Amino acid sequence: MRDVRIQQTEVLSDNWYTLRKVTFDYQLKNGTWQRQSRECYDRGNGAVILLWHPERQTVILTRQFRMPTYVNGNPDGMLIEACAGLLDRDSPEECIRRETEEETGFRISRPEKVFELYMSPGSVTEILYFFLAEYDDSQRVHAGGGVEEEEEIDVLEIPLTRAMEMIGSGEIRDGKTVILLQQLWMRFRN
Repeated sequence: MRDVRIQQTEVLSDNWYTLRKVTFDYQLKNGTWQRQSRECYDRGNGAVILLWHPERQTVILTRQFRMPTYVNGNPDGMLIEACAGLLDRDSPEECIRRETEEETGFRISRPEKVFELYMSPGSVTEILYFFLAEYDDSQRVHAGGGVEEEEEIDVLEIPLTRAMEMIGSGEIRDGKTVILLQQLWMRFRN
């Protein structure tokens, strides 16, 4: 195991989340030390869930405006995604239950944790916890769409086969959503 010695941490921005510049000494494979600096964006950890209806073979996805995609070439800034949110002070399971109800209108009972992944480890500290859960119409408690004023979320029910086609066509371009759709697709194929 290589050693790391943090020399300095500087807060570059604390506006929305925290962006830090970390200067550290890193021991290379040959035993020598090298000084490096990296910017680390800390927005907290999150959770994501894909709701699926086994009989209808449908999934619940959301569509909402995402400014970072807009400034990086997404013409209208709209992105189709699996329901997700930041943990804040909740456990991953508590978070995903809350976010599912707020965004999709479904109150789920048994989310299944699939795995946890670092999504952009070159610059972002976030660990994302991935879940799957079955849904049916009896679990709908409201229309969904978000509870915060700035949230304007469309709730979409899409056949799983169509969602897989939407990955190939570029209609679904969100990494966490693609991962969960492929995970669910593999389960149906086995």
